[in-house]
Amino acid sequence: MLNPRLDEFTDFPFQRLRDLIAGVEPPSGLEPILLSLGEPQHGAPPMIAEAVAANAHLWGKYPPAEGTPELRSAIADWLTRRYALKPGFIDADRHIIPVAGTKEALFLAGLLVVPPTLPDGRQPTVIQPNPFYNVYLGAAVMAGAEPLLMPADASTGFLPDIRALSNDDWRRAAMMILCTPSNPQGAIAGVDYLAYAIEKARAHDTVLVVDECYAEIYDREPPPGALAVCQSLGGGFNNVLVFHSLSKRSSAPGLRSGFVAGDPELIRAFKRLRNYASPTIPVPIMAASTALWRDEGHVEANRSLYRAKFDLAEQRLAGRLGFYRPAGGFFLWLDVGDGEAAAKRLWAEAAVRVLPGAYVSRDDATGANPGQPFIRVALVGDVDSTSQALERLVQVL
Repeated sequence: MLNPRLDEFTDFPFQRLRDLIAGVEPPSGLEPILLSLGEPQHGAPPMIAEAVAANAHLWGKYPPAEGTPELRSAIADWLTRRYALKPGFIDADRHIIPVAGTKEALFLAGLLVVPPTLPDGRQPTVIQPNPFYNVYLGAAVMAGAEPLLMPADASTGFLPDIRALSNDDWRRAAMMILCTPSNPQGAIAGVDYLAYAIEKARAHDTVLVVDECYAEIYDREPPPGALAVCQSLGGGFNNVLVFHSLSKRSSAPGLRSGFVAGDPELIRAFKRLRNYASPTIPVPIMAASTALWRDEGHVEANRSLYRAKFDLAEQRLAGRLGFYRPAGGFFLWLDVGDGEAAAKRLWAEAAVRVLPGAYVSRDDATGANPGQPFIRVALVGDVDSTSQALERLVQVL
């Protein structure tokens, strides 16, 4: 009665964590600090409430699936500014579709591009990093593809070594998913890396999905974007889709607002699929999203807060637990030997909740889980609670 592909899933990471610490009571004298979920806790920009209130009369309207012209225009203008695109290189009507958060859009990408079989009768694959955002795995499995998991550890710079893929690997790949800055490791894909991925994807008619949801949270240099690399290579946005969200950029995860941009044929097909499969962002939320994409002040303030917390992490953890300062994103990826044991101990002894690395990775060909020795620590709270959490973490581990 159920789709047997569901059997390939483990429970979602946060349910696994709840099961792990079930029955474990943290010390009664300590206020719990939750660093397991990548849910930004910086204050939401006031412009959200203002825009929603100003457009409250539109709650009674079905929202347009393709988004309002104002929202698409704001997104196109932001992409042009952020990635130094030539004026008019991105078309707000042909190259962009707003989505109700990129989680659902990333999942639907598999249904959009993965065929039942390849022309030679083989099962298609979806190439993705390991560790990963679990939705990538869901996108592959539920579309009927075989996930091709590529190690993304210290030996590969915490990004998949895509140059190690054979031509046959590329021929089987209906889709490749990359995340930059990477979740959980915070590595940034450079221009040459992205250019190689785009050229190989085009040569083998693979769709390259680039999850850039953490692109506005960076330490020193802004990460390059796949659309800008497309511009430098020529050929428009063929075979390329990028995904962006306001959840991280604007500390507004409850807004459920993001967008997909790129190849116009894929965007047109995405619109058709979403008409059947997806909720649409309400018009007052689109108005708030428009205001957010047009404002940079709140984003710069967010970056400053994250940098302050990474300064704290560096002070507390330098030389310990494999600490390195990530180039982007807001996670620490710490080598604690056994991520599950460390997560359970931190909750029991320090009232600090973190995520075992094994919950965002899968066993490799040797049966080893590359995330098993790690914990993922989300520095999403305020500076004071982050300082307390890091101090407790050091004392326990």
